[in-house]
Amino acid sequence: MGRIFVVDLDGKTYRCKFCKTHLAQAEQLISRSFHCQRGKAYLFNTVVNVTSGSPEERMMISGLHTVSDVFCCSCGQLLGWKYLVAHEESQKYKQGKFALERDGIIDGADSEFYIAFL
Repeated sequence: MGRIFVVDLDGKTYRCKFCKTHLAQAEQLISRSFHCQRGKAYLFNTVVNVTSGSPEERMMISGLHTVSDVFCCSCGQLLGWKYLVAHEESQKYKQGKFALERDGIIDGADSEFYIAFL
């Protein structure tokens, strides 16, 4: 196995919750209103520092899609999926986009040093 090269992003970024590897710039965020089996997910135009699993057909809330799971290239954690094919015309805008599960990523507001005062 070869050496893994990781891309560092500038500006506000979303990172892997488990190893802090950069995944996407805030400008790539399309929607925060996606859902998955384990909770909320965010839809991104592009992400970096991920590897993809095998394509598979998956029935989702919005219909049948061909997707591949995406994993952090540094720690191997399952982060979400990439939409490869949307079988319904109304869902075609998702093709080529990435859904990252909210419980696997952190952003500029999330940090181990963040303290909320109630």
